[in-house]
Formats: sequence, structure tokens, C-alpha cells
Amino acid sequence: MRICIFGAGAIGGYLGAKLAQAGVDVGIVARGPHLEAIRRKGLTLIENGTTTEHRVRASADARDFGPQDYVILTLKAHSVPAIVGDLAPLLEPATTVVSGVNGIPWWYFHKIGGPLEGTRLASVDPGDVQWNGIGPDRVLGCVVYPAAEVPEPGTVRHIEGNRFSLGEPNGSKSARAVALSAALTAAGLKAPVRPKLRDEIWVKLWGNLSFNPISALTHATLEILCTDPGTRAIARAMMVEAQVIAEKLGVSFPIDVDRRIDGGAAVGAHRTSMLQDLEAGRPMEIDALVGSVQELGRLTGSPTPTIDIILALIRQRAAVAAAGG
Repeated sequence: MRICIFGAGAIGGYLGAKLAQAGVDVGIVARGPHLEAIRRKGLTLIENGTTTEHRVRASADARDFGPQDYVILTLKAHSVPAIVGDLAPLLEPATTVVSGVNGIPWWYFHKIGGPLEGTRLASVDPGDVQWNGIGPDRVLGCVVYPAAEVPEPGTVRHIEGNRFSLGEPNGSKSARAVALSAALTAAGLKAPVRPKLRDEIWVKLWGNLSFNPISALTHATLEILCTDPGTRAIARAMMVEAQVIAEKLGVSFPIDVDRRIDGGAAVGAHRTSMLQDLEAGRPMEIDALVGSVQELGRLTGSPTPTIDIILALIRQRAAVAAAGG
């Protein structure tokens, strides 16, 4: 099995190290100091207090790897359209592209059935770049749960979690999903094949939609924003608006809003990824996590007043940050 991970940051690096440890033929597309360190000394994984080093093929150029059985995308959502053309050397007719990206995926309405079948989402795929360049039939969905970080170039520290839920857009238990699940399981990861992956997408998005922008606007940790009455009420209102949209799209939520917020509080003094990106001067995943839900609200005729306000504020915050403020 040939697997290429495109975007070997914290999650991609963790996944690559685990697969390499299990003997999988894995290649990593990375850039900058991270790539240089991996080439020089291998990919270092710190997990459960143990440090291991793994020699993996690494390059900034996908042409160095050739056609793959699976290409796993672990980039930030806003970074994917720009690299679609770079994927071409990795793809052959049978190649599966695994979308391990946060938020509402660009392929969401592929094989969903009903009146919105085939709908394109401008918020996450402007100009249909991914729809036309990758093709929805190639896609295997993935909800990523692990938390990891890159403390220094070439090194990934695993923090918690090891589940990568997989799912076909049509809900089938396909041979390609089962084969990848087996490979990930053999690497010590959890990789269930879900018949309704969209339900999991929404449960994860529920928190990302609300906690991320509120934390970036306030610089509060999860523990604070989920327990302070004011910010908790804002997060709750956003999540209720999102739930209405999701349920119109056929999604079932296994827990209620307050339990989901309590789960965020239990994580403790954690700085969300959006806050970390803001502090590091990186672009934030605004459209995939928030703008997409606003777009789905318009598609389903669902008002999103609180989401609209927070989206306007976080977009302005991003504009000020980009200008150096």
C-alpha cells in the first residue's frame, strides 16, 4: 500500500510516523525547516513519554513520489485549493484522496441524495477548484480527533487521541475504506468506518464553529470561555443555530448542546487552533469552520444571527492581524 501524506504538520507528521512505524510505504510532502529536519535526522515522534525516530521519504515536490493508492490531506482547509494542481503526480485512476480537513468539507453534498445533491460550497471551495481538480468520486471522508504539536522542526509530540473516523460520501463500507482502516489499525490507531460520517463532522464542527472564533476574539482558553456565563451563552447560541441547519440536512446529534460545551470545559486551559494561528501570525480557518455554516444556513433557509455577528468580528480581526495589528 502506497500512502502519501500531503501537509506533514502536527497531525500529518503524527500519522506519518505511526504508519512508518508499522512498515507502511509512506511519503510525506512538507516544506521549510520541517522538511529539512526530516531529511536530516528522520521524523521524530514523542508519544507516551517515549521518543522514536522514523526514516520516511520526504520532499517538497509530489513528483518525487509518483502515483499513490491513498493521498491523505492534512492541511488547513484554506490551504488546500492552492495545492490541488500539485497533487496531479500522485493521482492515478484508482487513487483515493482522504480529506482529513476541519470543518464542512467541499464534497459535503456529493452522494447525499435529495434536492441539494451535488451542491458546491463557495465558502470552502471557491471556484470549484477541488471539485474539478480532485473530483468528488476520489474522496474518502475523515474526521481527525488526535491533538499533536510540532515543538521543533522534524519533531511531533502527540498530546491525546488516536481516532481517525473514515466514511464514504454515500455511507457504504467500501473496499478502499476497509483497507485503509486496516492499515491505520495495524499502526496502532483507531479507524472506524462510519455509515454516517456527516454526523461526526457536525459534532466536531459544533465546538470548532463556536469555541475557535470566540477564543481568537477574547484570547480565552476553553475552560474560561465554556464556563464564563457570557461567552458560554454566545457559544451555545451559535451551536443551536448550527444544530437547526444540520438537522434539516438529516444529521443526528448523539449529545445535547450543554453536554458538548461541558466537554469543551473539561479540556481545561487549552488554546484553540484558531487562537494559536492568530498568535503565530498564520491565517485562521474562518470559512471552513464558520463561513461554511453561514452558507448552509442560507441554503436551508435557517437564520444565523449569532453566527453572522461572530463571523463578521473574526473576519475583521483577521484583516487587522494581516495588516500588522
